[in-house]
Amino acid sequence: MTLHVNKKGIRVLGIAESFRRTQKKSVLAGIVMRSDFVIDGVAFDKITVGGRDATEGVLHVFESLQRADINVMMLSGCVISWFNIIDLRDVYERLRIPLICVTYEESEGLEGHIARHFEARGERESRIEAYKRLGNRVPVRLHNNFDVLIRFLGMEKTEAAAVLKKFTTHGKVPEPLRVAKIVARATLNYSAD
Repeated sequence: MTLHVNKKGIRVLGIAESFRRTQKKSVLAGIVMRSDFVIDGVAFDKITVGGRDATEGVLHVFESLQRADINVMMLSGCVISWFNIIDLRDVYERLRIPLICVTYEESEGLEGHIARHFEARGERESRIEAYKRLGNRVPVRLHNNFDVLIRFLGMEKTEAAAVLKKFTTHGKVPEPLRVAKIVARATLNYSAD
């Protein structure tokens, strides 16, 4: 699939989450945003805090939109809702839509954190293996000299960088992810009452 980054009507589905460790479920919010920053779709799902259902949650958000015009999926992290790991390859292979997973901080990795929080041997090992399958992140410098770290599938790094630059107006959080995070947080706060 050729990604036409400069196409005026390119649409990105940005998915972000909000959670509290004291609650059993977190909120996934998906925002469909055009390259002119018009929002023309919203979808939600709930996944288990500390669970293993993040991949299915992401797929459900996409499928519930019933849209054939989404050009790129953008995820705000792939280890979300307290170590609920999204299987990026599974999402890409099932949807066949270019995918960018964006993170913002350098780290030593999460293996030690996973080992500490999941003591059952089988659980610990399977989560560490799922984390390792994500692969390494690569840095991308945005047009405003901010750096982000990405994993990507279905496109070249230059295409992923162009999409991120197109959808980032200030700071380092692309607008589809920034808005999705705001909506997820508001929904979580509303449903908590």
